[in-house]
Amino acid sequence: MSVVLSRDSQVRVMEDTVTDAEKHLGQFCSMLAAYTRKTAQVRDKADRLVKQLTDFANTEHPDMRATLRSFAEDLAKVQDYRQAEVERLETKVISPLKLYGAHIKQTRAEIKKLKQVQKNEIKQLAKLGKLRQKSPSDRLTISQAETSVQRASADASHTTHRLGERIEAFQKRKLTDLQKIFLDFVTIEMVLHAKAVEVYSSAFQTLENYDPERDLEDFRAKMHGLYGHRDARPLTDTVSSPAVPWSLTGQSAQTALRGERREDEETLEASAEEDLRGRGRALHQ
Repeated sequence: MSVVLSRDSQVRVMEDTVTDAEKHLGQFCSMLAAYTRKTAQVRDKADRLVKQLTDFANTEHPDMRATLRSFAEDLAKVQDYRQAEVERLETKVISPLKLYGAHIKQTRAEIKKLKQVQKNEIKQLAKLGKLRQKSPSDRLTISQAETSVQRASADASHTTHRLGERIEAFQKRKLTDLQKIFLDFVTIEMVLHAKAVEVYSSAFQTLENYDPERDLEDFRAKMHGLYGHRDARPLTDTVSSPAVPWSLTGQSAQTALRGERREDEETLEASAEEDLRGRGRALHQ
């Protein structure tokens, strides 16, 4: 009976392992999926801001027009990086977590089978105990019952051992996967922020270098009808710099141009990602 109790304890550990994994990995998956959706929403809001900046730039005086166009281009670049962030989060973080749903379902089914095997072992033990009490002299029946108990115990022992190996492999895979998933998450975020800081620094410099007095001078000349050395009129065309995808018509054009820019940046981003990983390891050491 002590062997039976030991197996029952093993099963409880297995069941708790799977239950905890199901609960927490499911929560991680849901929360990170929501995080990715929010990131995509920030990207979409910034897309609209870029378009608004471009439209407004077309109504302004030359220096402000050039400054806002440059700022819009930088902001557009950040959204390209944010788009890459969304795609990578979906591929490297959310998708691996989703796979655990099927693994956990299969493992639960195996634990259920093991419980049935254990119930049969307990049933055979109980049957043997009753026979020994009621018919202690019936050696043949008792011998047959003992044989049944031995078979049930061997089956339970074999099934428990096999499932224990499966659960240990599951636990090892879970720990390794979580390490990789969160390393990828941190790396994806570092790449985005490193590139965003670089681009925003350029945008900051552009905005800081803007001199309102030049456009005020142009405005005053326009107010007094003095056209000459500078063109104070807004542009009549509505097409902005090719680097700003939102100057194109329709979402499909935006997606196409963003895709082209993403292809050009893939090699650079992979290099930056590896560099950031190396820095992270160096700091840890």
